[in-house]
Amino acid sequence: MNLSTLLVQIEQRYHIQAEYPWAKFPDYAVFRHQSHRKWFAILMVVEASKIGILREGKVSIMNVKAKPEEIGSLRMIKGIYPAYHMNKEHWISLNLAEIDEGLLFELLDESFTLTMKKSPSQCVRYIT
Repeated sequence: MNLSTLLVQIEQRYHIQAEYPWAKFPDYAVFRHQSHRKWFAILMVVEASKIGILREGKVSIMNVKAKPEEIGSLRMIKGIYPAYHMNKEHWISLNLAEIDEGLLFELLDESFTLTMKKSPSQCVRYIT
């Protein structure tokens, strides 16, 4: 998928703009919820070996949050890898050159939902 097209689609779909917080990595884009600033995705260009691809060169990846109980199954799908530089129990890396576009947006939607701020009524409270 073309990176500039992806950025436009994310902006339109979630009504947010990419942020570029690191001077050392000016191409790394972070996507956050506007209300509470929590990330739901990060776009990076990394060495292929960083995500376990046995070849030289760089790949464009997007890290998204996923349900821990689904990560094992998801990682069996072409284009989905253990998260680069994130908690591998909660995040996955999507190789943008390999992953199906429909699945990419399905996983982005899931990550957006999983990282939403929960209202007090959604939180479970325990009384001791």
